[in-house]
Amino acid sequence: MRRTVVVPRTSMKPRSAVKPHPAVKARPAVKARPAVKAAAVALVAGLAACACSSTQLGAAAVTSRERITVSSLTSQVAKLNSAYAIDKKKGLKPQRPVGQETQQVLTWLILFQVYDEIAAQHHISVSQSDLQAALKQFQAQAKQSNVTLDEYYSAGGALPPSLLPDLERAGAIQTALLTKLNGGAAPTSASQQQAVQQKLPRQECLAAKNLDINVNPQYGVYDYSGFSVVASPSTLAADPTPSPSASAVRRNPPC
Repeated sequence: MRRTVVVPRTSMKPRSAVKPHPAVKARPAVKARPAVKAAAVALVAGLAACACSSTQLGAAAVTSRERITVSSLTSQVAKLNSAYAIDKKKGLKPQRPVGQETQQVLTWLILFQVYDEIAAQHHISVSQSDLQAALKQFQAQAKQSNVTLDEYYSAGGALPPSLLPDLERAGAIQTALLTKLNGGAAPTSASQQQAVQQKLPRQECLAAKNLDINVNPQYGVYDYSGFSVVASPSTLAADPTPSPSASAVRRNPPC
């Protein structure tokens, strides 16, 4: 009998129609897209071949902080798929769209850089106790779903277990940022939490903008509307009516 994991309510959820810290829900499952046409495949191949003009050779994405190599991305995607295989044996199935693992993992890798940039912009330093506090929060959320932390974030959030330390750091940075946005005190009331959560997307946008994120077209484009990597929308004449998701992609930061 299959078990369904309640999607991680972590602050570090890549947001696409999701709320920020501390209770972020995953995006709802979407229907599988039609098979890509042969012409579209040829277009993507052509883009990949000339990707060196906008991204460094061998890079899945490049930011002003560092490059994310194709080999590191491939390694993390393999680790996520291994976690999925383990989850499946336990009756757990992925809550994120299957077949988009590369974009999902690349989204996480870029998001962690966004939060490192936030830390630099706001002069935030993270201590070991901050990391432990973030870890305890994540563990409590996993316990509510009666699963382990690894299961909670692999099945529920498409996060390779090997990236959990990065998640803890990003979570600690976000907690510190929310405190700063609340005038130096942790937001405790519902009204305070709502107020700082409304300010959070702009801070993420400013950090992402400063990173000058450049995704290799082979892996998609960076969508600022959800701070995530999505498949490159088709621009072929054969596709005169692009899908709603494609037309909604925001390639430029709105901040």
